[in-house]
Amino acid sequence: MISIHNQAQLDTLKREKDAILILFGGENCGVCQTIKPQINANFSDKFPALTLVYIDCQHAQEICAQHGVFSLPVVQVFFMEQKFIEEVRGFSLLALEQKIEQVFTKMNRQE
Repeated sequence: MISIHNQAQLDTLKREKDAILILFGGENCGVCQTIKPQINANFSDKFPALTLVYIDCQHAQEICAQHGVFSLPVVQVFFMEQKFIEEVRGFSLLALEQKIEQVFTKMNRQE
């Protein structure tokens, strides 16, 4: 999982990668710290084309505000620089995985 510290880094990744999952969290957020390794382990294996990104909102408040993140955790998934999925606070990692799989399936059908 790549840690991002400024908007320029994030903008570059969005341009260079077709699929990005961003976890907005905080070092003092227990849920964030619990799901981060789960997302990293499960999603990197299941979706190798998905770039996993972590943004610590306690240290990168400007990025979080620009993305409308005002509570934690938040997961946003971008495909081709467009936000397709957003999950906020209490959400299921299994449901998130299923949503990502649906988008990948639709994208593969269009190719």
